[in-house]
Amino acid sequence: MSRKIGHTEAQYSKWIKEGRGSGEHQDYKPWLTVYDVPSDGRVHRVFGYKSKRTHHLLSDLELSMFYLLEWRSDVLQVKEQFPLDRDITKELAESAGIKHPNLRGLEQYLSSDFLVETSSRALPYFALQAKYVNSFEELRKIEILELERRYWHEKKIPWQIVTEAEIPRVVKINIEWIYSMQGAHKETPESAIEQARFYADYFAKHPTKTLINICKEIDSAYELDLGESLYEIRCLMADRYFTFDIFTPVQKLQVGQLNLGDVDQIKEVLRVSNQ
Repeated sequence: MSRKIGHTEAQYSKWIKEGRGSGEHQDYKPWLTVYDVPSDGRVHRVFGYKSKRTHHLLSDLELSMFYLLEWRSDVLQVKEQFPLDRDITKELAESAGIKHPNLRGLEQYLSSDFLVETSSRALPYFALQAKYVNSFEELRKIEILELERRYWHEKKIPWQIVTEAEIPRVVKINIEWIYSMQGAHKETPESAIEQARFYADYFAKHPTKTLINICKEIDSAYELDLGESLYEIRCLMADRYFTFDIFTPVQKLQVGQLNLGDVDQIKEVLRVSNQ
């Protein structure tokens, strides 16, 4: 995001020396952190279980987008607040007849909210910018977005703007409900697989019952504390032992709509990630 902040060239040089905007996975350092810029809304520091590091998100909209990206199985890593090469954006601004962002005589760095790497051969990388709908009322912001679009076009990397209107509320709620349980499961992979298979067998016998109701039934039948089975299933869903259509409200989710994942593959992924 581009914001009116009073950084100096010396600060920019220091950030580059620190490795900001570079690195892979756990070693990536965002160009901007929640401490560096004023935010359009609330800021968030969120741990990413794929990257094994804390991500810096500068608005509620960025947080929602991060949840979506973290949930997608084809996403390998998310680099937030990714800087654009200033020499290139200056050239693009000159060729387009757009004034390059400048504050008190200092040419500013632009950044994209997310640069995403995936396992897809057809779409190995894509960039995203989070913008609230009302931001398009300002011509200057549109001009800066055009510079960003041209930058990624030159890099041959797809780029897209995402607004709050494009993130369904049900998706946001579902992902937050699941995401909060990532890393909470204390079972060994072997024990988790056993749990997942137990629940999958039980679900197969009652496919039209909702997840909420069947969990109450299981708690009662096995004399568990109320909510214990739902907690375990949420943990299993967070680690992808179960998947479902994220557009279906959890309250209406039937257990027949839950799909058991490739447990052996999940076990291997967890084993490697814990080394």
